[in-house]
Amino acid sequence: MLHALREYGAKLGGEPGFKSREVRWCIQLSEAGQLLNIVPLGDGKAGVMLERCADMHGMVSGGKAHFLVESAQTIALHFKEGEEPAKVDSATARHQYYSKMLAQAAADLAVLAHPSKLLCDPVALDQIRAMMVAKRIKPADWVSWQVGAFDPREDTGVQQWWRDWRLQDLGGGVETGDSLPAGSMLCLLTGEPVEPLLTQPKISGLSGVGGLSMGDVMVGFDKAAFQSYGLEKSTNAAMGEAPAQQYVDALNHLIRQQKEATGKNPSRRTNAMMVYWFKEHIPPEEDPFSMLFGMETDEGQTASALSQARKLLDAIRSGNRSALGNNHYYAMTLSGASGRVMVRDWMDGQFVQLVSHIEAWFSDMAIVHREGGNRLAPDPKFLAVGGSLVRELKDLPASTTSVLWHAAVAQLPIPQPLMAQALDRFRSAIVKDETFNHARMGLIKAYFVRQPQGKALMQPYLNPDHPDPAYHCGRLLAILAKLQRDALGDVGAGVVQRFYAAASTAPGLTFGRLVGNSRNHLGKLEGGLSYWYEQQIAEVLKQLGDQFPRTLNLEGQGLFALGYYQQLAALRTPKKDSNNSNTKGESA
Repeated sequence: MLHALREYGAKLGGEPGFKSREVRWCIQLSEAGQLLNIVPLGDGKAGVMLERCADMHGMVSGGKAHFLVESAQTIALHFKEGEEPAKVDSATARHQYYSKMLAQAAADLAVLAHPSKLLCDPVALDQIRAMMVAKRIKPADWVSWQVGAFDPREDTGVQQWWRDWRLQDLGGGVETGDSLPAGSMLCLLTGEPVEPLLTQPKISGLSGVGGLSMGDVMVGFDKAAFQSYGLEKSTNAAMGEAPAQQYVDALNHLIRQQKEATGKNPSRRTNAMMVYWFKEHIPPEEDPFSMLFGMETDEGQTASALSQARKLLDAIRSGNRSALGNNHYYAMTLSGASGRVMVRDWMDGQFVQLVSHIEAWFSDMAIVHREGGNRLAPDPKFLAVGGSLVRELKDLPASTTSVLWHAAVAQLPIPQPLMAQALDRFRSAIVKDETFNHARMGLIKAYFVRQPQGKALMQPYLNPDHPDPAYHCGRLLAILAKLQRDALGDVGAGVVQRFYAAASTAPGLTFGRLVGNSRNHLGKLEGGLSYWYEQQIAEVLKQLGDQFPRTLNLEGQGLFALGYYQQLAALRTPKKDSNNSNTKGESA
């Protein structure tokens, strides 16, 4: 996993001592060094990602500051009203460190003379703080500089000064060669002798899924119980500075991409973060993961995800897109926990396998539309499936998201506890007479499809020849409910609301009474309709044989729910369409 991340990070051209930051404001100076303005960067909701911002080492020890690009609090001593004295003292120490380092750089680089001089002027510093208050700049917002039209962060001379200063502050480099230098170890990622990092760079961007706003570590040994052979902290998994920075850059880049995609497509938002990449670039319209989350392109909006996946799979297998067959995918599920990055799942494999698995996910989830009409329900977005298990999406545990993600990407069986959860939500919706949830019914169906022999038995539409009595018990309840409505109209709590729980768990004790009472309803209908209902009931009773099942286990209750749903959809289908079941699914 780390090797794959490092390979991806190497393509980004990252370098130890530099990182990308989301910067929200820029202090603008004239070419003569006069304070002009503080302008916002970005769209107001988020800043802009600026590359190659200096990243100071050893920040945990306190009293240090990053070079050039820093927070409004550190640059200008900008505090929220009533800030605690201890935090003011800590920020003041960082401000002094920042100003001193900027003055050192200005002694060698004339381009930094104006920002350095400004910070030494109490009047100018008051003006900066007044502007920050007026513009409602938060103390934690990142701020950059601009002198005239010049951005010192991008200057190669400024970058080289920072490299030299950092190297000197770290005490110089470590010579590597055939023999292991004193105090060095073999790098876990490269196998080369290195001076291992005592603490590794942090991963940022996981605060929405349990991480810390200051960042989380992927590799860390901060407890004595985690350490071995007298090694301290991250030397227990020795890595050189450059390889460690590469895997960290890769993760930060992938997390940033996922957050940007979530901003454009809220269907990606979840309580665990799924990040992925490909060995070779894939255009968005051919990205199987985008199909899973919900297509964002114009073309994707007009075609179902299932048809998109099948089209791409056919193109690979026919040789029209043979190059895609050699591609590779990598996927991780991440969350934060107590300052650490929690890798909940890791998958990698051939691109063609991924497309095949995504196609199977939508095929297995395909279910008849709740209004019938011989049409399939829209292909469900991934989080619609997860959301169907809980009252609100925010209640969906990260562990459940991870399990569903793995089932979709690796074509694994749906765990029975998830089917039970969907079934519980279905029963609750039945009692409350709520609209059927397509994703929930699709998940229950997919559970059975992914069982041995399941694909042949469980179809998107009604299967009158299904071999399990539990399925036909569900069908019978749907027919009896429709019969009651046609005979009596809306009676409030009908047969389904009153008897579904009992009928789906103990049909042998429930259906005798219900079938007997149906004769009263048949008597209230006209001859032709009454005869039609008698035929429907007789056909189902023929499938059930001599008696109803006494009780149903969990799987039986799932089949009962599918039989009820699919029969109800069939009853809602106009007779002229009853023989046409080849309709393709709608777009998601």
